[in-house]
Amino acid sequence: MNTETNTARDTERFPVSVIVPTRNEEENIRPCLNSVAWADEVFVVDSNSRDRTADMAREMGAQVVPFTYDGGWPKKKNWALRNLPIRNEWVLILDADERVTAELRDEIGGAIRSADCDGFYIRWKFIFLGRWMKHSWNHGWMLRLIRRGRGEYEDLGMRDEGGWDTEVHENIVVSGKSRCLRSYLLHESEKDLSYWIAKQNDFSEWNAAIRLTHLKEPLPPIRDSWSQDPLKRRRWLKAFYLRLPGKPLLMFLYLYIFRIGFLDGVAGFYFCALRAMHELNISAKIYERRISTR
Repeated sequence: MNTETNTARDTERFPVSVIVPTRNEEENIRPCLNSVAWADEVFVVDSNSRDRTADMAREMGAQVVPFTYDGGWPKKKNWALRNLPIRNEWVLILDADERVTAELRDEIGGAIRSADCDGFYIRWKFIFLGRWMKHSWNHGWMLRLIRRGRGEYEDLGMRDEGGWDTEVHENIVVSGKSRCLRSYLLHESEKDLSYWIAKQNDFSEWNAAIRLTHLKEPLPPIRDSWSQDPLKRRRWLKAFYLRLPGKPLLMFLYLYIFRIGFLDGVAGFYFCALRAMHELNISAKIYERRISTR
């Protein structure tokens, strides 16, 4: 997949400020920063990494900014949007295990030159066990490229669940119009499967807590299910899904059969099975929380 990303040999600079939140990401930080060598400005907002993340980022020319979470709000990404001395009009939020492809770089360059909106949605190309989950996890759109001062991450009230000091499942909300880019953002972590499974366990803590909160709320209007806004459509589908029984089995059948995840090979089978296990973990933790309050 390295042929799809940019390298430090790229010399053209685009007026974009990139923000990369990190914590112990020495395996990922170099390919991540290589993929945005074209950006005019790069900030690495680091949460007291115990490895060489910060040193490696400095060696590659990024501005490393230390961040210590105090348990409140804002978390790291919103803090960065509010406090960093960002000099460009456009800001790209990028995780350390993500890489901007050459195609996406060029599309971003063209989009910001003629933008009549305040944000751009980008979709993932998710790599799992060395293979693109083209069918089983070709999911959704993420608002990652925003005009400075026109968007922030939503506050879902989540603080301690999962132990994160940065926004993970929260979405950026912009004050104006948004559009979608066609090119993919490559998600390809250099960390192993054990790390991914441990991270999914952390995610299940967060999901159990937020789902209990969402289940107390009414289902959004059904018109949101066909809205032109990807965020509204996603929220409606999630709210509907939360009310279905047998979610672990449904998740496996949906990804492996309906989304033809079996075409993603052996890696696709393992991914679909582990996603079903993730749903089982969430359901068990929701049950645990409910019986503990009786």
